[in-house]
Amino acid sequence: MVATLLRLRFRVLGNQLARSPWQLVGFLFGVLYGLGVLAAAVIGLFFLGSAPQQVAASVIVGVGSLVTIGWVVGPLVAFGVDTTLDPEHLVVFPMSLRRMMVALTLAGVCGIPGIVTSVAALATLVTWVHWPAAAATAIVAIPVAVLTAVIASRTMASLASGTGGNRRLREASGILVFIPLILAGPIIAGIATGFALNLDTLGVVVRVLGWTPVGAAWSVPADAAAGDWVAALAKLVIALATLGLLWMLWGWSLRSALARPRQQSAAKVRPGRIGWFGRVPATPAGAVFARSLTYWIRDPRYLRQLIGVPLVPVLLWFYLRNGDVAAGLAFSAPLIALVVGIILYSDISYDGTAFASELATGAPGRADRSGRILAAAVIAVPLVVIAAVLPFAFSGQWAQFPGILGMSLGILLTSYGVCAVTSAQLVIPVAGSGDNPFKRVPGTTFLQGMSFLLIWLIAIGLSSPSIVIGLIAFFTGNAALSLIGGAIGVVLGVVFVIIGIRVGGRMLDRTGPLLLSRLKAMKNA
Repeated sequence: MVATLLRLRFRVLGNQLARSPWQLVGFLFGVLYGLGVLAAAVIGLFFLGSAPQQVAASVIVGVGSLVTIGWVVGPLVAFGVDTTLDPEHLVVFPMSLRRMMVALTLAGVCGIPGIVTSVAALATLVTWVHWPAAAATAIVAIPVAVLTAVIASRTMASLASGTGGNRRLREASGILVFIPLILAGPIIAGIATGFALNLDTLGVVVRVLGWTPVGAAWSVPADAAAGDWVAALAKLVIALATLGLLWMLWGWSLRSALARPRQQSAAKVRPGRIGWFGRVPATPAGAVFARSLTYWIRDPRYLRQLIGVPLVPVLLWFYLRNGDVAAGLAFSAPLIALVVGIILYSDISYDGTAFASELATGAPGRADRSGRILAAAVIAVPLVVIAAVLPFAFSGQWAQFPGILGMSLGILLTSYGVCAVTSAQLVIPVAGSGDNPFKRVPGTTFLQGMSFLLIWLIAIGLSSPSIVIGLIAFFTGNAALSLIGGAIGVVLGVVFVIIGIRVGGRMLDRTGPLLLSRLKAMKNA
């Protein structure tokens, strides 16, 4: 059964890549990138064998620990989890939970990240072969290290996506898990700055990591090479116990999810209460605005993208706390504008096949563009204004405020204008409503990252006049220049929004049916 599921996984992957040429291109770029990383790792490990044993141990344990952490954090905040074999789809197969978990684990190992990690871990034998005891123990420790990384990733994703049952509880858990993950970097950085950055300090950190679940398996061969068999045995026990606990926790999460299928919650509404649809003009743009605003308020996929907004000043404070904090926090508003302004590039993708209802009404593309932008602005503009006001309210340096506010609003509005055009041309695979929020389709990560970066660069380039003038005014303290930069930012932002609505609206009138066909293909993938 496990072999059958693995064959099914690769067949589904092949069908997905054959159906989408651009997805195939993204997959090939991912393969090339993985091969490049793997080649660099193997070459580095080969030369590492000629280094002293302590240096080799520090490098392998330190990098191995980071790889394990990356497997846990990376899929949640950046890359997503390959759900080609989704547990909720596999529940109809006549198989035990243990076999399902084995199949999912092997599927994770057989993906590009899993293959790169596995081969790189095996390549550590090239280093450890100079110490026979280390090479012998590595044969046992390497599989444990790789399995720990893969199973930890699956466990965290399963817990973060909720454990079945009530939808609201599942959505809340999926949103709240991002907060400690986003703050993990500054917390680690804050702890690290408490030490002097030198080789001795790094050695201490690596030795501590060797006794933790993320580094214990990687550290077993290092202790064997040093002849410390007691430490090697103790760390092997820690590694095996970690693997066992992760397996049990993952099994509990899956068992809970499969025993209590996802429920669709629905609130009772009194007759005549139609929410925002009853509060806006009865026009196509008003209807799109009402629907989009409802998504922004109630859809956890939108709310999840707003979690980073209040954390932007926290991150700035962490990284600038030893410098001019007030000046640094003043740039919270432009950064928040960059974060929330780009979200609209995938707005139709989040609609899914529900986009068909809009096309069926014959709503013009310009109404769609203006309604979506207005709904997003209702949420984003107050956030940007508050982020711009608060730092100056504490510092009292109001002379630079117009430049920062105008720059922020200009970036936000310009981003909306760019997204109004680009979102009329492309849709991307995203998690559907109620799906695993960390769902990822193989071959799409690279393309999504490139499209996101390209749209961001275009928006920044178009906003550059206000950004340059605003920065000059801020650092020179020129109040008049700050007013000029702020005015330029707002004017350019409004101009680009109007252009984006008109150009994007005309494009959507032509591309609407094509976008819907792509959305249906993604849903059936």
